[in-house]
Amino acid sequence: MTTRPSPWRRRERGVVLLFCLIILVVLLAGGVAVVRSMNSSLFSAGNLAFKRDLVNRGELAAAQVMTLFKTGALAGSADTADMKSENYSATALPVNGKGIPTALLSDTAYDAKASKKIGNDADAVTIRYIIDRMCNDVGTPASLGAKGCVYAPLTTQVLGGSSQRAKDDLPPPASLIYRLTIRVDGPRNTQVFLQSSFTKPDL
Repeated sequence: MTTRPSPWRRRERGVVLLFCLIILVVLLAGGVAVVRSMNSSLFSAGNLAFKRDLVNRGELAAAQVMTLFKTGALAGSADTADMKSENYSATALPVNGKGIPTALLSDTAYDAKASKKIGNDADAVTIRYIIDRMCNDVGTPASLGAKGCVYAPLTTQVLGGSSQRAKDDLPPPASLIYRLTIRVDGPRNTQVFLQSSFTKPDL
């Protein structure tokens, strides 16, 4: 006695294969998404590493500027006039909406010395900086007056006392504020801007 195969079994043979193909396609799409996500994460991590390195390189310019004011070309009263050979402006420079001097956005807008390189050129890292004094004109602070420059806030306050203590109670003379803006260009078109304000360092 022969038995005939059930018609239900014949219908199920292709359905299992179809479901397997659909699952494989879904797994393949998920694998591609995971690989692309990992590549994006690695690329972002690489860019962050470049940025951190450029920030550290920018400290070289800050150290060089402090030397200029302590014992270099800008020491003493040499800061009352522009000194383009040292990327220095005795007046506040115009800035863009983010507070970056527009002269630093161009390689040649301020002076050829503004594009001087600090450090090793072999790693394709270029450091540019500009220093500007927060004054509205050139000259000594005495000639510009109290409203001609921006001064650092005093750390002491006169609260009164005897005439014998007047010498000790009077606040120290106000210090001018200078602005240092650093631009660091690195590999992969990475660019970092650093900015800080400071007063003339003590000798």
